[in-house]
Parts: sequence; structure tokens; C-alpha cells
Amino acid sequence: MPGPKPTVFDSDLSLPKQTDIVVIGGGIIGVSTALELAERGVSVLLCEKGQIAGEQSSRNWGWVRLGMRDPREIPLMQESLRLWRGMEDRIGRQTGYTQSGILFGASGQRDARNLERWIRHVDGLNTGAQIVAGAELAELMPGAQSDISSGLYMPQDGRAEPQWAAPAIAEAARDRGAIIITSCAVRSVDMQEGRVAGVFTERGRVACDRVVLAGGAWSRLFAGNAGIDLPQLKVLNTVMRVSPVVEGPEVALWSDGFAIRKRADGGYTIASGHENTVDIVPDSFRLALKFLPAFAQEWRSLRFRLSGRWATEAREDRRWLPTDVTPFEHCRVLDPEPSQKVIRGAWANARKSYPALEQAEIVQSWAGMIDVTPDAIPVLSPADDLPGLFIATGFSGHGFGIGPGAGLLMADLVMHRTPCVDPAAFRLSRFTDGSKVRPDPGY
Repeated sequence: MPGPKPTVFDSDLSLPKQTDIVVIGGGIIGVSTALELAERGVSVLLCEKGQIAGEQSSRNWGWVRLGMRDPREIPLMQESLRLWRGMEDRIGRQTGYTQSGILFGASGQRDARNLERWIRHVDGLNTGAQIVAGAELAELMPGAQSDISSGLYMPQDGRAEPQWAAPAIAEAARDRGAIIITSCAVRSVDMQEGRVAGVFTERGRVACDRVVLAGGAWSRLFAGNAGIDLPQLKVLNTVMRVSPVVEGPEVALWSDGFAIRKRADGGYTIASGHENTVDIVPDSFRLALKFLPAFAQEWRSLRFRLSGRWATEAREDRRWLPTDVTPFEHCRVLDPEPSQKVIRGAWANARKSYPALEQAEIVQSWAGMIDVTPDAIPVLSPADDLPGLFIATGFSGHGFGIGPGAGLLMADLVMHRTPCVDPAAFRLSRFTDGSKVRPDPGY
């Protein structure tokens, strides 16, 4: 089955010769950054090699969550939740955002202790977070037949529609003056006198003095050609959607066996709660030492495989000139095959827990490539060695919900304004300054 279809976005036609800022990448991070910058009155060009939200920004679960995040992301996610609540009024378009609540289920004593340890990170933040069991748990999971004994309930968390959100935000950015060109890859950054002076696209050069790289799974390749060693790998996540059912769950659930959230059409998006696929590629060896702590911590949820991705990435150019055709033009949209094993397992677990789903059928399944960093938090940072270049990538499967907040922070950094949150944890230099780099799940 093909991947999900984002709302159609019609490209602007004319590439400008000059602009203040170029944003590379038309996912949720890139369009949110473009919106924030355009609202501040600067001229913005966003270039997307394929289509707006063509990759992971339309293929994710659609969760907008504070719950169970790395503690370093909590302040930024609070900003993002604030922005999501007012987004539809702000942009005049639907994103599908609903504050439905999310339940993170515990299936055993160890899991329950982890939830109890995590919740301390939101003490005093007025989130309504609570550990639930018994009648309270049953009320959140009506009709469920599950072995979940307790859970962390986050009433302020919610959901939105990935196929709607990024295109809607992109249209709003254009309303405010941004120029957005699709099917137009940026090939490289033009550096003059030691700083950014423009970009070379497949359609010609554009002069600018600042560039934001928000290229998702492609960011490492682009950064490498610019001389920046960005430690980032790709992880494949499989998702399905099923037809509407009567009396299905309203509150989204995350458990070991499956994750589920209601869709705007009354159906459900379902995925494995923990299983991801890691293709072994040349970068797996180049970055093995940097990712070793993360692999050691998450090995139970990772399925390593040798597939056709090895040959694909081994053949990819890692250096090129502005006149060369780049890998971004050879592959406009990453559209990997979903794992049928993951689909079968998650679907069986979901139906076992929610008998109402027996009425449903799988309508579509797909996979997406998640951009991950060694510590599973993003890079939101200037590139110190290339003045004028800023990087927003590596969201490690957390990017959709935090996207509006990330766009706000990036606009602050690019405009040299007081940042909305302390960006120190997201600095690019943490990978080279001797910092202890590893995931922190908060428990």
C-alpha cells in the first residue's frame, strides 16, 4: 500500500534571487520555522525536494504528547502544547488537534515504577498528570480487556492529523509572505568570507545570510557535504490505520503491545508500542561508538536487519558540487515498505485489548524513516563552524508533537532573540565537547 497522502500543496512557481532566510525541508519542523519567521516580518524561502509533509511528518502516529518525554524536552513541549491549542485559530485551517488525553500503560511492577519515577519531572507544572488504576483506569479504557494494571494519564496531551497539519501550517506561512517551492532540492550552502552567503538549488542560486537545515532523515547527508559531522541514523517505524468502529477508545493508549489513537474520521491509527526496525547501513559502523549507549539501552525494542538499504546508501554520493545532481533529487520521497510482522502483532494485540476493533479492518499501512540522534533528543542549534547555518533535526520520533515549539525556538535562534526555552541541551556541540551523550527516559 502507498504511504498516506498529505493535503495537496501547490508550489509557488518563481524562485527568488535573494531572501533573508532559506529553510531546507518541508516537514512539520521546517514549515513551523517558516511560519514563525514570516510572522516576524523577514523574507523566507522554504525549499522542499519532494512534497510538503511527504515523509515522516505525514507518517507518524499523530500524537501531541508531553508524557514520557526525555526531561530535557519538557519545557519545549510545554511551549508546543500552548501553540497547538491556538493553532487552528491562528492559521485559519484545520490541523485535527484535539486535547483527548493519553494513557501510558504499565503491564507489570517494573513498568509501574518507571511511570512513577517519570511523573516527578512534571511536579508543579499543572499538567494534571496522575497515576491511575482500578476504576479510574477502567473509565479511561471502556470495554477494554487488557493486562494493563495501571498507567500514567496525561489529560493535557492529545492528537492531531499528520496529513493535515504541516500543509496547513505551510499555507499559513505563505499567507504571511513566505515563498514555498516544492520539488526543488537545495544542493549545498554557498559560503563566502567564512559565512553563509546563499544556497545552490537544483534551479539556481539564491542569496541569503541564514539557512535552517530541517531535512529530517536527510540532514546528515546534507550536513556532511558541508563539512559537518552530524551523528544521525534512520530507524523505520511501521504504522497502520483501520476503519471507523462504534464505541472505540477516545483516549490514546501507549502500551508494550500496541499504541492506538482515534482519527478524525472515526478510525484509528495503530502501531507497535515499542518495536522499530534498524537497517544496517555503512553509517551504522561509522557511528557505532556514538550510538552504543542508546543501542544498549533500547536493544529490546530494536530489530536489526540487513536489507537493500545497505546497497542504496553505500552507492549514495557523500560529497558533491553545486552543479552535480544530488541524492535528494534521485529520491524525492522516502517511502519504505512497512513490516508485515509488526502489523500483524500490533493488530492482534489491539483487537485482544479492545474487542470493539473486531468490527474494523485495516485500510492502509505504511512505514516512515525516523531521524535519530545518539541521545534521542534533537539538534536545535547554530552550526558554530559555519556561521549563518542553523540545524533543526534528529527528533527521534518525537518531532510531530514538538514541531510548533521547535519552530518557535529556531526562529528565536535565527533572529538572535532571547530563546523561548534554554537551548543548551540541544546544541550541536554536545557531540564533540566531551558531554555525556545518551538517552534519558526520565526514570
